[in-house]
Amino acid sequence: MKHYRVNLNGTNYEVAIEEISAAEAQSAAKAPAAAPAAAPVSAPAGATTVSAPMPGTILSVNVTAGQTVNEGDILMILEAMKMENEIMAPKSGKIVSVGTTKGASVKTGDVLCVIE
Repeated sequence: MKHYRVNLNGTNYEVAIEEISAAEAQSAAKAPAAAPAAAPVSAPAGATTVSAPMPGTILSVNVTAGQTVNEGDILMILEAMKMENEIMAPKSGKIVSVGTTKGASVKTGDVLCVIE
C-alpha cells in the first residue's frame, strides 16, 4: 500500500493506493450482470409512444393514466447531466399508460408514456 498526499483546489487529502495483480484488475473490470428488463408497455394501434430522448432520472411525472393532455403539455421532467429537460406531449389525446415513476432511471428509448 502506497500513501500519497494530494492537494485539490487548496484542500489536502491523504490517499492510500493498493497495487493489485492483472488478474484482480480483470475480474474487477468485468461488467455486472444486467438488471432484469422492465415489462414492456404496449401501445394500442394508432397510439403514440413517448420515449426517453436520453438517459437520465425522472424528477417528476405530471400525468396519470386516463388524463387528457394537449399538444405541448409537460408530461414529465427528465434530469440528464444536471439539466432539467421537459418531456412534452407530441399530440393531444388521452394518456393510455405511464411507464415510469418519479426517481426512476431511464435509458434512451425507454417508454415514458403512451398517448392515444
